Amino acid sequence: MKVTIDPDAGFCFGVSRAIAAAENELSAGGELYCLGDIVHNSEELERLKSKGLKIISHEDLPSLSGKKVLIRAHGEPPQTFETASKLNITLIDATCPIVNKLQQRISKSNQATAVEGGNVLIYGKPGHAEVVGLVGQTNGNAIVINKKEDLDRVDFSKPVHLYSQTTMDKEGLDDIAAEIEKRLENNGGQGLTVHNTICGQVSGRAPLVRAFARKHVVIVFVSGKKSSNGAWLFSVCHSQNERSYFVSSKEELQKDWFSEAESVGVTGATSTPPWLLDEIAAEISTF
Repeated sequence: MKVTIDPDAGFCFGVSRAIAAAENELSAGGELYCLGDIVHNSEELERLKSKGLKIISHEDLPSLSGKKVLIRAHGEPPQTFETASKLNITLIDATCPIVNKLQQRISKSNQATAVEGGNVLIYGKPGHAEVVGLVGQTNGNAIVINKKEDLDRVDFSKPVHLYSQTTMDKEGLDDIAAEIEKRLENNGGQGLTVHNTICGQVSGRAPLVRAFARKHVVIVFVSGKKSSNGAWLFSVCHSQNERSYFVSSKEELQKDWFSEAESVGVTGATSTPPWLLDEIAAEISTF
């Protein structure tokens, strides 16, 4: 049985950048707090905690005056920066540059629609850290759309600006856009502007994952259970290869998955650390 690690799997640029920022601070020996999980992968999170990283929530900020707090790649709403300034907290802003640019674009759209009238919609996962940060750029005015039923809350007599969380799938965005077009037409409205703000590195993974899944008898997909990107890419894998299995650690592997499997492919989400892919592949090899 040959075990192959997907050469295109592993951290995206934004996650790599945030983790590097955290490790640089921790290596200097000081205290470092992170606002929320720095990455949606429990194994990598535990590794960083062992180095001294402390995970906090917004409710902990008032007790951290004078401390250093890292803003993860997902970004934060403006209120977080205002609160930190008032509390004399030093922020290490590791917001992904792609997310940062998207925040600025949504903020400008919100200002324009406030004058002209219209809707700012964000296709994304409600409550996801990135989405919370994006909605914060609009003072809470943006409407989060995750499924077609969510569009019932939109006034389609007014123009629509549609954005997307950077880690969503392009097919889903296209489906939502098509449904908006129908509803605008039925309500006498017009003016849909679709801003394709899905990260190119993320969207580019789908065709690579499809091809990789078809090359192997069995696929082991490695991801944190909280990763929306992981859930989506696993569905892409499974659509091409029914013998695809989702794991978060080597302890979840089952020997009977690999019965009569001449080749096994190991891949993962953009939040999956390369060292974990290596660990999973090594464990499979022992079977």
